[in-house]
Amino acid sequence: MSDLAVDVARVLGLLVLAALAAGWLRWLHRRLAVVTGWPVWARRASLVVLGGGALLCVAANLAYRTVDPAPWRPLVWLGLAWFALAWYLTLGCAVLAVLVLVMSLARGPEAGTQLLRWGTPAVVLGTVAVVAAGAVIAQRPHVTSYEVVDPALPPGWDGTRVVLLTDLHVGAVRGRAWVEQAVEMVNAEDPDLVVLAGDLVDGRERYTGPDLAPLADLDAPLGVVAVSGNHEMETGDAAAYLERWEELGITVLRNERVVLTRGGDEISIAGIHDETGTGDLAPDPDAALAGADPGGVTVLVAHEPRQLVADAGVDVQLSGHTHGGQLWPFGWLVALQQPTLAGVDEVDGVTVVTSRGFGTSGPPVRTGAAPEITVVTLRRAH
Repeated sequence: MSDLAVDVARVLGLLVLAALAAGWLRWLHRRLAVVTGWPVWARRASLVVLGGGALLCVAANLAYRTVDPAPWRPLVWLGLAWFALAWYLTLGCAVLAVLVLVMSLARGPEAGTQLLRWGTPAVVLGTVAVVAAGAVIAQRPHVTSYEVVDPALPPGWDGTRVVLLTDLHVGAVRGRAWVEQAVEMVNAEDPDLVVLAGDLVDGRERYTGPDLAPLADLDAPLGVVAVSGNHEMETGDAAAYLERWEELGITVLRNERVVLTRGGDEISIAGIHDETGTGDLAPDPDAALAGADPGGVTVLVAHEPRQLVADAGVDVQLSGHTHGGQLWPFGWLVALQQPTLAGVDEVDGVTVVTSRGFGTSGPPVRTGAAPEITVVTLRRAH
């Protein structure tokens, strides 16, 4: 396909997306303020919130990807949060529409109209409450701990504490202070090894890169290892980000493997680039696992759970990316794409540990999927 054809396809895709978005917002506006029979001021307020919010959301998504977001973070926050508000308004209006239909059939049109008139404010208030609570939850990460038992684990590694930190998403709505909080929480867990599983950033490296400086303070006797995520790739500055991580003392696993020793015993820690990488940044599991002892223990770090490499001697995989769904009920959709959503699961004979992540992607809101750092204690079966 020629470059011109690709450009035309992109433009057509954007036009279709814009038409769908316009139709969605028109439907939502009608459900909120037109069919309810509310006064003119309510209709105007609906137009301002929906139309103005949509424009701010588009502007926010463009801004943090192209310019320094720091001076504009309150507006970027509002623009990105608007999507969560519109999403839950849509769910609420859809449920209310079904209830109104049932009420109209059961008790007549007048009963349905009354339910619509008074149910709509309840939907609005409920949506504001849910989004506000989700915004607070998103700012309060906690520690989640798991034990992973492997009979092949060498005795020297029994009890090893691995902290999995992923999906900080520094840049769009959060800066250096967010990184400092993450580092403080990780170090408080007294880890033997720290694993950074990608999506640490959003936006251009020249603006967001300096905010990552506190990562140099991560303290673990076995070191800090990291892999790229899809958001590093999407910035266009993935190579620059990985170089900065290395300058901070982090071992970046670029489709490669390191051997770590604890208590006189060795295991392999392998890492691959995110699947969205291309060229030198494309994932190469074969290269990452080359030379690994088939009889030993290998831990694979891959940003997405679906990057699982089965039947290749991998014992444990550490991943992020899913955010646990972040906004309910998106977790159901994520589960269609990924083999696991969060926690510890056995997938094709490999124990996969998936963190819900520390930050947020898009809306700075979490509902039903609180942020976390993940502590994995490795145990040898006795």
